[in-house]
Amino acid sequence: MLLDDLVDQAPGPEARYETTGAISLAFITALQLLPPRQRAALVLRDVLGYRACEVATMLDASRESVQSALERARATIDNHLADAGRGSPAGRPDSAAVHQLVARLTDALERADLDAPVGMFVADVRFSVPPALPEYRGFDVARRILMTVTFRPDRSYRMVRTRASGRPAFGMYTADQHAGLHRGYTLLVITVAGDRIGAITGFDASVMPRFWLPRTLPGAD
Repeated sequence: MLLDDLVDQAPGPEARYETTGAISLAFITALQLLPPRQRAALVLRDVLGYRACEVATMLDASRESVQSALERARATIDNHLADAGRGSPAGRPDSAAVHQLVARLTDALERADLDAPVGMFVADVRFSVPPALPEYRGFDVARRILMTVTFRPDRSYRMVRTRASGRPAFGMYTADQHAGLHRGYTLLVITVAGDRIGAITGFDASVMPRFWLPRTLPGAD
């Protein structure tokens, strides 16, 4: 993956995004929405700071095609980061109200309670799992996702709280009856809007160790 070794490289003078700022979940989410060539052009040019001619050589493309891909990628990234900023929590992320809200959500997911989490969402709640699923909005869609994907009869979950990019988050683990343990399923990052949940973004289980989450938990229900 293009970001695997990013934190170990010093950005060049052409870099548009600082490495420390770029490695945020909002940036990674937007990055995964890009087609491969746009993603490569953006990382090489705007994050690592290679010159346009160097990027063109690396991608075996003309400078014009690289510039075109870069402009489209920048527009997507900037729009997504602006949207993510508008959805930032209004209150302190460590407040008692936020802790209680996230605790209620994790409890509902562990109990497979379909109605409880829906009641915690804002009307236009956003669901996304980049890059596998596009962004979905609204109560009805949230309920369908929970009913058909999350609360399947063959699944049960355990949750472990953490934080990601300053937001409340938790690792979601599915029971593996044969192995007698729970396996990491996804990292869910919560955006709080007032006293409700404004967005839930899911990430592949491979990122969980980066947020102090184990790959497995002992014991299966």
